[in-house]
Amino acid sequence: MDAASSLMGGPSSADAPTDGEHRMGTTIVGVCYAGGVVLAADSRTSTGMYVANRASDKISQLTDNVYVCRSGSAADTQVISDYVRYFLHQHTIQLGQPATVKVASNLVRLLAYQNKSMLQAGMIVGGWDKYEGGQIYSVPLGGTILRQPFAIGGSGSSYLYGLMDHEWKEGMTQEEAEKFVVKVVSLAIARDGASGGVVRTVT
Repeated sequence: MDAASSLMGGPSSADAPTDGEHRMGTTIVGVCYAGGVVLAADSRTSTGMYVANRASDKISQLTDNVYVCRSGSAADTQVISDYVRYFLHQHTIQLGQPATVKVASNLVRLLAYQNKSMLQAGMIVGGWDKYEGGQIYSVPLGGTILRQPFAIGGSGSSYLYGLMDHEWKEGMTQEEAEKFVVKVVSLAIARDGASGGVVRTVT
């Protein structure tokens, strides 16, 4: 046992396995408010027991007004985001107008469902369009899709269902929604060993 191991009473970080798949043991949240949506996520990415990145960005932009929160395999969710971003760009060029939140969400669902045996990806799509306003769609493992006023996902979500049911309210202001999602993700970070880092938000 080296010096670091003896001082800490266990194996050093150099002994931690680092050859596994990068996973985002994660907390992701999406909330609708009066006039839009707020998305939030923690920033810890892990490989087994090893924290590979404590400041990763799990919220990806798909269009000017649509974003996606990613949980599961970092590689899988990044590939889905890249494909969807490309298809939505082509959609905008062909139709001459931005894609709606529903179109973006269904593209995420289609890719997740068609490749469900190979992907570990749970995602929350949120955004605003002129037809239906602010929208949140949950696309969990397996590629189902569900529109909800709020959605949670990732390993930290198991600690949050009671809080969300008790404290979420319809018609929140933007400021209330932003404070709420920060509180929610912060609680998950405190309770869930796989979530950590900072709370990132997008409105």
